Amino acid sequence: MGAEDGGDIRAEELAAVIQEIRGRVRARYPGTSIAPYQIPLPDLMPLLHARDAAEAKVAAIGSVNPRAGGALNALIQFVKKTVARALDWHVREQVDFNRNTILCVQATLEALGAMNHTLALLAERMNAEMETVRIEREQERVNSAAILAELRREFAVRLDQFERAIDPLRSQIEELKDMRAHWVEWRQGWERKLELNEIQFLRSVADLQGAFQHRATLMEANFRDIVKSQHADYLGALDRSGDALQKLLWGEAAKSRVEFEKLIHLELRLIRQRSAAAHEAPVPPVSSAAPAIATREAFDYGRFAERFRGGEEYVRERQRFYVPYFAACGEVLDIGCGRGEFLELMREAGVHARGIDLSGESVTVCVGKGLAAAQEDLFPYLESLPDASLDGIFSSQVVEHIEPERLPEMIRLAAAKLARGGVLALETPNPACLAIFATHFYLDPTHHKPIPQALLSFYMEEFGLGGVEVHKLSPAMESMPALASLPEDFREAFFGGLDYAIIGRKLA
Repeated sequence: MGAEDGGDIRAEELAAVIQEIRGRVRARYPGTSIAPYQIPLPDLMPLLHARDAAEAKVAAIGSVNPRAGGALNALIQFVKKTVARALDWHVREQVDFNRNTILCVQATLEALGAMNHTLALLAERMNAEMETVRIEREQERVNSAAILAELRREFAVRLDQFERAIDPLRSQIEELKDMRAHWVEWRQGWERKLELNEIQFLRSVADLQGAFQHRATLMEANFRDIVKSQHADYLGALDRSGDALQKLLWGEAAKSRVEFEKLIHLELRLIRQRSAAAHEAPVPPVSSAAPAIATREAFDYGRFAERFRGGEEYVRERQRFYVPYFAACGEVLDIGCGRGEFLELMREAGVHARGIDLSGESVTVCVGKGLAAAQEDLFPYLESLPDASLDGIFSSQVVEHIEPERLPEMIRLAAAKLARGGVLALETPNPACLAIFATHFYLDPTHHKPIPQALLSFYMEEFGLGGVEVHKLSPAMESMPALASLPEDFREAFFGGLDYAIIGRKLA
């Protein structure tokens, strides 16, 4: 028991010694952590712990570890201690070596601690130098910041000036970029087109060369044939020109023959009329148009009408305008039938028509054409007809030959002789056209006064005719092209139709 207690006390003493050594080391070497800007020091704590563990082992060599109480444990402890005393001579050298090794380690730790202390002082001095450098750098930074701010302000001013100076150039740069892009595109397209054009040109040149060679060959081969053909054509054209000239001469001769025959016919007709008037001396019927008849007998009125009113074909085509109005009529009377142009149109349309005229010559012409015509004065003739016995009455270029006082009587008689729905159509020079006074109206000495269309329309309505239509005929501009230079509205108002047609229907 005493041995065990002594071993325990020795172990405790060793532990206390180790703790004291650790305290001294920690006090002398405060640690290995470093402050900012310090030299990092090596950590000696693992080496201290290893040294402490080795000292503990050194102290334990040759000693017996304690055991719990009891007879068996006491016996075991006694045996261990006896063996330990017996081997003490054997481990003594080892214990001495271990102690010296621990002392070497202790000296090494002290040297390392001194080195750490020296490094710490060096770190403090370096920190002081670094602080001085930091302050100088801070001062330099402040100065640099002020200089930089000044430079920034100056740079901002110059940049603003530069921006204002470069703004006009930016648009030009954009335009140049756009022009360059378009130029590149155009150049590529132009190069492609140029290449295609060169190819086409070379092909065209080759084709033209081939065509020229072929054409030259054909021209050389056909030259004599062409000369022969031209010579033959010349001879043919010469023959045709001779034939055409001969035909033209025969045509002119035929026209001259017709004109001479027509003139001879007119002269013979005039001789016959004068001879018949001298031998028969007929008594003309009493008429209000007696002065006009006397005037007509003073010269050949038929030739006058032929020259100034137009030929039969011309008059017939102008009067074809009235055919639709009389196409459905059963009995039609033509007052002043003249050469019978309207009667011929009625015959073509299958309408029964007859005519009356004061001129015996005109009646003779109509009878010669197989037309129903009589030499009568219109007033006695109309009075002799039963009322409502006619379906239509036509009178062209007649009412202007009647005395104005008797014109209402004519309209009244014509309206009385028309059946219900019958048509009365009158044609006369248009006084609203100023051109007739300079040309047509006063050219005929048998004319009395021009009759306005409003007056004829009033007479028709007054005597029971309705649905009155007025149509302007023979535009003055056709015979007077100079009127085309006048304004259209003025021309239509004062130079419209040379004649007008007025058409009315019997209402009851």
